[in-house]
Formats: sequence, C-alpha cells, structure tokens
Amino acid sequence: MDRSSRNRLNERLLPQFPGETLFDRVARAACRAGCLPRKELYEAWEVARRVRRRFRGGRVVDLACGHGLLAQLLVLLDDSSSEALAVDRSIPATAGRLASVLQADWPRLGGRVRLVEADLEEVELEENDLVVSVHTCGELTDLVLERATSAGARLAVLPCCHALDGADLGGLQGWLDGPLAIDVVRVLRLRNLGYRVYTGQIPGDITPKNRLLIAEPEGRCR
Repeated sequence: MDRSSRNRLNERLLPQFPGETLFDRVARAACRAGCLPRKELYEAWEVARRVRRRFRGGRVVDLACGHGLLAQLLVLLDDSSSEALAVDRSIPATAGRLASVLQADWPRLGGRVRLVEADLEEVELEENDLVVSVHTCGELTDLVLERATSAGARLAVLPCCHALDGADLGGLQGWLDGPLAIDVVRVLRLRNLGYRVYTGQIPGDITPKNRLLIAEPEGRCR
C-alpha cells in the first residue's frame, strides 16, 4: 500500500488492517469514516507515537489540525491527557464525522477532544500544554514555535513547505539546502531559549518532508 497517497481511506481498504493493534483499529475507524486521506493517517500515527515516547500528560493542543486526528491519537496513547484542543482556521466539514466514528469505538474520547475554528494567534496556551503541529506550511511552523515557547510549553512539529524568501538560513546555505538550514536555525533558536531539542524523522515513504522536531524546556526534562 502506498502510504503517501492522498486518496481517502474507505471501506474497500478495511481488509488492509486486519489486526487488533491500536493502529489497525484506528485505521479501520478511518476507513469507515471515509473522509481521511491515507497519508494523514500514517503521518499522524508516526508523529503521535514518537511524541508519546518523550512526553506524557498535559492538555494536547493541535494547531493547524486538519481533521484533528493527531490530537485524538495522542489522547488514545496516553489517557493521562485529560483533554485535547484541535484548532484550525478552517476545519474540514468531515472532521466531525471522523471524530464521531472514533468516539463510537473509544467512548472515553467523548467530551475530551474539541475541534475549534480559530486563528492560531487566538489560542491561549499554558506551560503544561503539549503543543503539536503536523505539516504546518512555511512560516506557520515558526508561529507555532513562537506560541509554544512563549508559554513555556512542550512542543512537536513536522515542518513543511519551507519559505526560503527572507528566511533566516543562519549563513548555512553554503553547506546545507535551504529547508534543512531553516530547520537547523529553528533548533538553535529553541536551544537559545532554554529548550532541550530532540530531532528525528518519520518514514520517508510517507512524506519526504519528514523531519520531526520535539522540544521541552530544560527545567522540565526528565
């Protein structure tokens, strides 16, 4: 199966997920909902499992959330997160359908995940939050980093669509390609703000824009 496909999951693909692992059960729910691009399922899952290896608890805040799957996965993977806020300027009309199908299989999600249409600047963040964002395009990634660090919150982002015009490349463009230079500068900026940074990747067959940046304030490191 092409994990990078933007085709929507549907009931014809149910036999592809026959197991009783959490991933297979979530995938079958997404197939029944019939609205989620296949790529988004795999991206959200790979990010969620890596984030939960590092961070437990706290309110989940998924910025530029799309269908809000990442927020729901993070709650499913760690029940100590009592609530999640999934925010986007324009949430797909089908996001509610996906949430309903997931809640039917996992009733404990009910009332714990809120889908909110709002500008990212309007969301009030707190230091105990876990701020996440997958494929927030261009400078929006920097906005997510700015919002999270201003609150002193833990964060995880999977950047994409790096805007090179006017970007801070840190003088690294002679050694590194532009998008990588931007992400290196982001890491350095976070370290200068007193964050410990963990870098990684999700599988490249899902997306070539697969660099995962996870960070937490030094004072909160385990």
